[in-house]
Amino acid sequence: MNYKNYPEEYWEQIKEAVASLKNSNAKLVAAFDADGTLWDTDLGENFFQYQIDEKLVPLPEDPWKHYLDLKKINNDPRDAYVWLAQINAGRSVDEIREWCQKAFNRIQPNPIFSEQKKLIEFLLSNSVQVYIVTASIRWAVEPGARALGLTNENVIGVETKVENNLITTEKVLPITYRNGKTEALLSKTGNAAPFLCAGNTIGDYELLEAATHIRLAVSAASRDDRLFKSENDLQTMAIEKNWWRHRFI
Repeated sequence: MNYKNYPEEYWEQIKEAVASLKNSNAKLVAAFDADGTLWDTDLGENFFQYQIDEKLVPLPEDPWKHYLDLKKINNDPRDAYVWLAQINAGRSVDEIREWCQKAFNRIQPNPIFSEQKKLIEFLLSNSVQVYIVTASIRWAVEPGARALGLTNENVIGVETKVENNLITTEKVLPITYRNGKTEALLSKTGNAAPFLCAGNTIGDYELLEAATHIRLAVSAASRDDRLFKSENDLQTMAIEKNWWRHRFI
């Protein structure tokens, strides 16, 4: 699919911000949400569907209903996001990563937003530390990160503790949703705030707030997509706060 390019003025301002920060010897950090921000899909849920299709792990009779019901409890989806990691308990991280790559390879056509790939390439070429901060399980997002020229270490996401290379059910805190995204990012960067942050839903609000220079709210969901309302809420917030906005479609 052809996605809309960023306005030229965005590129000019990004380049100016990077040049200015490099001249001041500041630590350069940028952070992106994953699903709906870097690619037009949900890699966490795509992997979940792959596990269902391939019957890879024990699951409830109606796995999607169980997951979506968990998301609704107290209107807080954190337990649902963690559950998608917990169902892998007892498996090795290496095996899960292999499954995640296979699930990613099945997505056709390539779902990555070309402008985001171009932006990340520019940032990396200027020695910017780029992180993907996601509410999906980190292992499912890692193949997408690698497709963008990043590494597994650049992904900050939902996970459970790993002992002797085996995944457990014990959650790792903070859970990377809402304010947990910012907390986890700053822990990774040694409290160095990102100069640029991009996200697509209201769940990314606190992450965008953490940016010092550029806050970018993107969207691509159609009106019948369940993400549309959340994306629209962030777009509304972006208008109120005079943040950058871009719709890929």
